[in-house]
Amino acid sequence: MAVEPIMKTYNRLSVAFDHGEGAWIYDTDGNKYLDALTGIAVCGLGHAHPAVTQAIAEQAGKLIHTSNLYTIPLQQQLAERLTTLSGMDNVFFGNSGAEANEAAIKLARRYGHSKGIDNPSIIVMESSFHGRTMATLSATGNRAVQAGFEPLVSGFVRAPYDDVESIRQIAANNPNVVAILVEPIQGEGGVHIPAADYLNQLREICDAQDWLLMLDEVQTGNGRTGQYFCYQHNGILPDVVTTAKGLGNGMPIGACLARGKAAEILGPGTHGSTYGGNPICCAAALAVVDTISKENLCERATELGDRIADGFRTQLEGASYVKEVRNKGLMIAIELAEAGAELAVLAKVKGVLLNVTGGGKVIRMLPALIMTDAEADLLVNTVSKLIKIYAADEGAADA
Repeated sequence: MAVEPIMKTYNRLSVAFDHGEGAWIYDTDGNKYLDALTGIAVCGLGHAHPAVTQAIAEQAGKLIHTSNLYTIPLQQQLAERLTTLSGMDNVFFGNSGAEANEAAIKLARRYGHSKGIDNPSIIVMESSFHGRTMATLSATGNRAVQAGFEPLVSGFVRAPYDDVESIRQIAANNPNVVAILVEPIQGEGGVHIPAADYLNQLREICDAQDWLLMLDEVQTGNGRTGQYFCYQHNGILPDVVTTAKGLGNGMPIGACLARGKAAEILGPGTHGSTYGGNPICCAAALAVVDTISKENLCERATELGDRIADGFRTQLEGASYVKEVRNKGLMIAIELAEAGAELAVLAKVKGVLLNVTGGGKVIRMLPALIMTDAEADLLVNTVSKLIKIYAADEGAADA
């Protein structure tokens, strides 16, 4: 029996893409699709954005990679831009969100040891997702993705998401805790949006306990929720924030930013990356950051996200098979009363790319920040019609 050359780590849909432009992507047969997933919140500027394309092309003709053994001017420029935008002091660059979170976990453990705690623990949340490396997989609050990879990395204490009282109980009973690692909005878990003051209360607890507040903004960062970072809606500063995905618009880059005492933990030899912060990825990321700022795309994300979510609420009003429509900027979810995992395949047939998460009950959409109003309305109309047809067919099958 022949073995496929690519490991089967994904259940891929039967489509291959050739090129894209803006909010549209075209397959190898010439069919076009409205991309409401953007590579899972990666291509925030859409496909083949001129500024990103130019930055990559120009840098590729000059210098792609050196090493972090040397000064990388573009990395320095990107660090200055990100620390200014975030209120952080410094940054470590890797190649992905998982790597950024690995850096944060290592930083928290070293912080604990600096306080004389031999077995430091980090509070993480149920239904969270932080990556698929061993430490980030262990931090993730989804047993299904952990199964078969035991023994998991120890040092994580779980709490229900959006439950501040559970954090207080852990604080009262676990002297080894040194940090909280949490997503401002849980993406993979089903676009769970916590109470408006959730992060503020976590900040207060961390201050009282001398813990680090570490925010995983791999999916929520880079303008997606209507601020450059989601925590900026709350008027707080974390001690550590991680991001990736939309930072490179498809180029592999991740960042772990820190401030205050957290910014002084890692020194030479404590962490590293061969490719992290290389010239070509930093050139792309600088183009992304500058475009988001110059074109006011954070504000656009709020406006566009509300337009789409309100459109779904109007078209799906009173539908018994829709439990809730929710959004924060361009993180948009339609939660169904029953599982509808097939909707991702059916949407593709209708020319829309999205995915279904949250146990098969949450339609997740992460459109590009540059999507037009007309494209947004097309998304709403197409997906609303699809859900109605799907629900009618399911109802008929159950009758």
